[in-house]
Amino acid sequence: MTNRSHTVLYTGVTADLVRRVAEHKAGIGSVFTTRYRCTQLLYFESTGSMFAAISREKQIKNRPRLWKESLIAERNPEWFDLSYVIGVTRDLVTEVERSYQEHR
Repeated sequence: MTNRSHTVLYTGVTADLVRRVAEHKAGIGSVFTTRYRCTQLLYFESTGSMFAAISREKQIKNRPRLWKESLIAERNPEWFDLSYVIGVTRDLVTEVERSYQEHR
């Protein structure tokens, strides 16, 4: 995930990518993504297990920014927000916001 100016890169793991990206867009993701307004999905991978996903997340987090930029550019050279490609809609973001407010 990144912010509008691409100055911040955030790497995370989830079992439900569409829902988690909608949370980030609603401003209720992690403290980090909320603080730095990381709302754009630039890159994602699928793995066979949560253990593999966490292992891959750690690998990516431990790499320098230039390596991460190269990884993103391989699949998304224009750095487009892929959120809508995976099914995140404005209606879903609104639903997530509403659900969050109801459970506070």
